[in-house]
Amino acid sequence: MQTIAFLGLGNMGAPMAANLLKAGYTLRVFDLQPEAVARLSSQGAQAAASAIDAARDADIVISMLPSSPQVEALYLGKQGLLAALEHQPLIIDCSTIASETARKVSASAAQKQIQMLDAPVSGGTAGAEAGTLTFMVGGEASAVEQARPVLSAMGKNIFHAGGQGAGQVAKICNNMLLAIHMIGTAEALQLGVNNGLDPKVLSDIMQKSSGRNWSLEVYNPWPGVMDNVPSSREYQGGFMVDLMSKDLGLAMEAALSSRSATPLGALAKQLYDLHGKQGNGKLDFSSIQKLFGENVS
Repeated sequence: MQTIAFLGLGNMGAPMAANLLKAGYTLRVFDLQPEAVARLSSQGAQAAASAIDAARDADIVISMLPSSPQVEALYLGKQGLLAALEHQPLIIDCSTIASETARKVSASAAQKQIQMLDAPVSGGTAGAEAGTLTFMVGGEASAVEQARPVLSAMGKNIFHAGGQGAGQVAKICNNMLLAIHMIGTAEALQLGVNNGLDPKVLSDIMQKSSGRNWSLEVYNPWPGVMDNVPSSREYQGGFMVDLMSKDLGLAMEAALSSRSATPLGALAKQLYDLHGKQGNGKLDFSSIQKLFGENVS
């Protein structure tokens, strides 16, 4: 079985890495938070002292980091991973970053004859834990096929979006739409509650009507309506508001560079920025519900 180095064990990375262990892969892990490494070690992963230590002689390197600067810091420069590697593993970066950054790092990898894929995910922490994530992959078709068995251990759907950076473009389009329909769902629920409706009843009605969407069906933002989602645990865990604002910023940068009209995306960015500045940046993005009513705890 192949040896995989997994770098970045946050809310998404940790359960993804755990699913690789369940699939029987030999796993070496590293994170800047020692407790995150310890948790995976207790499940059978090998703890590494550094990213370079984890990647040494690994067949595949997977990274799951918060943003473009962290990805560049990990891979590029004299102290970066690419400079340290003495072999040619397949690199899969599952972070959500700027497509330009993905292309830049991939080009540096190619100079060392290393194939690299940008493979951001959708599905949230629940999908990461269940192994049902969707991967949006950019890179060479041969590398995608090489990665497919590993990605299948962590996800249910694997889409080859195109060349380097294409996975990131697909991801920011998806997350812009996610932000828009989460805000719309929260706004509609608040309107119903303010006019005397039970949020669970209203959710059930809209799920069977033309307002049906993923936020209603899988990730309801109103506390207590749905079990095992962040809204029912005081919006803890999940996908942070600050990260949604970051992804919407990437979408707006792409819109500007391509002269695309994204008025709803721009409004969503403003609302998530406002929500974050009100002290909610570390809460799950479904906490946008709080923006519409003081009665939501």
